Amino acid sequence: MRRFEDTVTIVTGASRGIGLAIARRIVAEGGAVVITGRKQEALDAAVAELGDAASGVAGNAADAEHRAAVFAHVAERHGRLDHLVNNTGINPVYGPLAEVDTAAAHKIIDVNVVAALEWTREAVAAGLTRSVVNLASVAGLGASPGIGFYGISKAALINLTMQLAYELAPGIRVNAVAPAVVKTAFARALYEGHEDEASAAYPLRRLGEVDDVAGPVAFLLSADAAWITGQTLPIDGGAGIRPFL
Repeated sequence: MRRFEDTVTIVTGASRGIGLAIARRIVAEGGAVVITGRKQEALDAAVAELGDAASGVAGNAADAEHRAAVFAHVAERHGRLDHLVNNTGINPVYGPLAEVDTAAAHKIIDVNVVAALEWTREAVAAGLTRSVVNLASVAGLGASPGIGFYGISKAALINLTMQLAYELAPGIRVNAVAPAVVKTAFARALYEGHEDEASAAYPLRRLGEVDDVAGPVAFLLSADAAWITGQTLPIDGGAGIRPFL
């Protein structure tokens, strides 16, 4: 398939993991990508893997100067912007909500929610033409013990997706995906040392792989999803259909 031929996509937080898999899928389908990440060395390695269709700008996703540099780079290198993937997310705390540090809570909201809003509205101002996909989480769809404030931020991101979809229609579609546990460095604490036990919670009896997320994201970005907006697609190995009895 060549669904992304003659298109340009920004993928934030794409030096590794799910973000890199999404960028890889877009390039494989003929698209150009501009990826971001905090560490220059890791970003350079990702760009080298992706090839000539890729370029990168290092920086903090929540930083206004970084975003300005990314959009300036897109304008200079490509002169157009078709898609945006808000993949960057953080979760620096683990434990009950009663023990969450307030400063950490503010940081989680700033990066996981406010930055996604800022990337989107600045992308629109820069001429975004087609679609946005936000990386939410199943933690935003229900209780998520131990990562509760992360779940709260992802619930807010899911609602932000709906609000933006309504406001940016009909020209730009906005959707989200909500993965369960995917085998990445980001989620390692949720499965390392007990992967079989963690996998048993899923009817498909395995944890997610990064390509399990990249494919649905590519679908939502593409014209194949031309009549879909404001939706959040769970990618959860069937966890949402577990019986109550």
